[in-house]
Amino acid sequence: MMSKSYTNLLDLASGNFPAMGPSREKKRLPRVMTVPGVISELDDDQANSVSSDVPSSVAQDRVIIVANQLPVKAKRRPDNKGWSFSWDEDSLLLQLKDGLPEDMEVIYVGSLKVDVDLSEQDDVSQLLLDRFKCVPAFLPPDILTKFYHGFCKQHLWPLFHYMLPFSATHGGRFDRSLWEAYVSANKIFSQRVIEVINPEDDYVWIHDYHLMVLPTFLRRRFTRLRMGFFLHSPFPSSEIYRTLPVREEILKALLNADLIGFHTFDYARHFLSCCSRMLGLEYQSKRGYIGLEYYGRTVGIKIMPVGIHMGQIESVLRLADKDWRVQELKQQFEGKTVLLGVDDMDIFKGVDLKLLAMEHLLKQHPKWQGRAVLVQIANPARGRGKDLEEIQAEIHATCKRINETFGRPGYVPVVFIDKPVTLSERAAYYTIAECVVVTAVRDGMNLTPYEYIVCRQGVSGSESSSESSAPKKSMLVVSEFIGCSPSLSGAIRVNPWNIEATAEAMHEAIQMNEAEKQLRHEKHYRYVSTHDVAYWARSFFQDMERTCKDHFKRRCWGIGLSFGFRVVALDPNFRKLSIDAIVSAYLRSKSRAILFDYDGTVMPQTSINKAPSQAVISIINTLCNDARNTVFVVSGRGRDSLGKWFSPCKKLGIAAEHGYFMRWSADEEWQNCGQSVDFGWIQIAEPVMKLYTESTDGSYIEIKESALVWHHRDADPGFGSSQAKELLDHLESVLANEPAAVKSGQFIVEVKPQGVSKGVVAEKIFTTMAESGRHADFVLCIGDDRSDEDMFEIIGNATSSGVLSSNASVFACTVGQKPSKAKYYLDDAAEVVTMLEALAEASAPPSFEVGASDSP
Repeated sequence: MMSKSYTNLLDLASGNFPAMGPSREKKRLPRVMTVPGVISELDDDQANSVSSDVPSSVAQDRVIIVANQLPVKAKRRPDNKGWSFSWDEDSLLLQLKDGLPEDMEVIYVGSLKVDVDLSEQDDVSQLLLDRFKCVPAFLPPDILTKFYHGFCKQHLWPLFHYMLPFSATHGGRFDRSLWEAYVSANKIFSQRVIEVINPEDDYVWIHDYHLMVLPTFLRRRFTRLRMGFFLHSPFPSSEIYRTLPVREEILKALLNADLIGFHTFDYARHFLSCCSRMLGLEYQSKRGYIGLEYYGRTVGIKIMPVGIHMGQIESVLRLADKDWRVQELKQQFEGKTVLLGVDDMDIFKGVDLKLLAMEHLLKQHPKWQGRAVLVQIANPARGRGKDLEEIQAEIHATCKRINETFGRPGYVPVVFIDKPVTLSERAAYYTIAECVVVTAVRDGMNLTPYEYIVCRQGVSGSESSSESSAPKKSMLVVSEFIGCSPSLSGAIRVNPWNIEATAEAMHEAIQMNEAEKQLRHEKHYRYVSTHDVAYWARSFFQDMERTCKDHFKRRCWGIGLSFGFRVVALDPNFRKLSIDAIVSAYLRSKSRAILFDYDGTVMPQTSINKAPSQAVISIINTLCNDARNTVFVVSGRGRDSLGKWFSPCKKLGIAAEHGYFMRWSADEEWQNCGQSVDFGWIQIAEPVMKLYTESTDGSYIEIKESALVWHHRDADPGFGSSQAKELLDHLESVLANEPAAVKSGQFIVEVKPQGVSKGVVAEKIFTTMAESGRHADFVLCIGDDRSDEDMFEIIGNATSSGVLSSNASVFACTVGQKPSKAKYYLDDAAEVVTMLEALAEASAPPSFEVGASDSP
């Protein structure tokens, strides 16, 4: 059934958004080239293209930076005829170029802050492309309103800042038409990228929550595109994020990027937790890099807080008008201790809480009345709505109350500046402020403390010689809920909701001894000056290069519709098992060994009833009845359950408990293949497992004849995985001198005798066949777990060791696309059964020749 959310990518590719208003034709930009040539247009209908339809002729790498807004300022010309444009020097997108390779070409894709008439859009586009290498994305007014002020500001922004929509009047209800506009806007951005991209040479770097589904549009068109995404806002905990109705669509879209960046480990941890709980994906950390395995691709996770542009701030500090303004401010606040706040007018910036803390400070410490002044600069609001209006009213009322209560002639305790302030003006306030206070209740990064530290350090030549040689000092009171907090170890961190504690922190900051202030400042300045925006951009880009280095070595193809689309990427030597190929080899062979795991291989892991179906029994019997076949089920399960389930299969060999018990057919006795009969380690391991079972809800212990298994499939995913790692370490420690091996698998931790593995089983089967003169010339080995990798490894060595026939056809096959020692894969248990059924159909009728027996 077609999705009612209009998120099916087939709909998107044809622009099928009936709710979005009438569509219109637009002239398209030519693809950007660095060499002469004619490039054919990309047709929107070519949605299934997996690579560029134009051979690349560009040797130099480029990066296309995509964000909601371009780093340019636009204004109408005085004669109202056309536009004039200039770079926005404050834009992070422009500043990050300093961290990219000098010879790298940078192209920007984004929207403008102004409305450009339809008749002017083509001319504006060409002008921006020619002069600024910018490609504007023009959003129709109806989509723009629903996209930005709707989905971005009403749904994503509050939710990512931990504000849940509790009612229609508080937060609002989820509006699917806003989601449709968000998807539609992302599609428009993707079209602008596609118009200028050389997919085999370019990198694409996408920024922030406005464009979180853009990776899917681009990945769908170009499967090998090198693409990164950086989120500049917080990412909420899974308990918050999971309330979003389109939670999985956004997660899966982000996973189509190669590298996903976050400011802090907390934000990354929340994202990884969401991937684990909602998509069942587990991350791995290798040599300091975090990665998520997603359909054969490794999606990198980057944790790196953004910095400031040192050059820009230092150049401002050298300006004469800044020095003049500093002197003016020093006269204005002569004899006063200035605390400074610089915040956007936003419901999450905690300006109201800061004012209440200031009020409490003046009440609790009367000596600061007449001396301490809080200067609060409020940048214009970017959002709108009832909540913001209420906060603004509260802020103005609190300012008025504090000034009326504690003010006197010549003393205004709170100076509230509610207008845009230039960087030069801001730097002047930073220079004279004794302390900067940031009390945001949730903020992605917040660079105010960084700017303050650099301004307090100053630059040589901008101050009088006496001031420039004086010791530098700065103090910070910062909320523990902002992204820059972890990197400012010398700041006084506060919970802004605790008014009293925040007031005491402000008091501590302004009365701290000078030597301590200097030490804290020096520590902060060392960090801020070395971890600037160029360092951040360089680090992210280097990680993107590393993550994408094998893109063109792998076989890739896209599967899935809607936001379920993903790219499967496989090593060239790792391919899907072809039923035709294996049946052909099967028919040519005369002595076959067929080994298969049970759970997760012929029986889905999610199945409640674990007994094999009649169809599976019939297939196995047909294979066993072929005199040329030696068929074994090699499982970690106990011999009783396997023996009972496969009792109709008289000629089936069974290796139970990873091969500790083994029999060649139902008529034979079980053989004990273990090297040790000392099971004293059970008395050591079992109490430890019980301890973890009691503390981990949903876990249980399976007691086998030769092993103990701790299962945590039904436990909380995060806690169960963490407990499994702890248990593994604990058991390895207490059993270090025992004849037992501790292994981890899919949702299990197992303790078994040493020398017992599926690899040993496989080797024994091949050796026994060889000793009886029946060297296997066809080997099929299938499994889904880590324990099955032992079998795959043995098979790889068996041909060279002479155990198998020299011309043996070997098919080592894992279930699921994942890193494996096997060379083949099948997607799931259903495909395994289908393949076995094909082999059964190809088998000869039951043979009654003398000597034809499964037993050696």
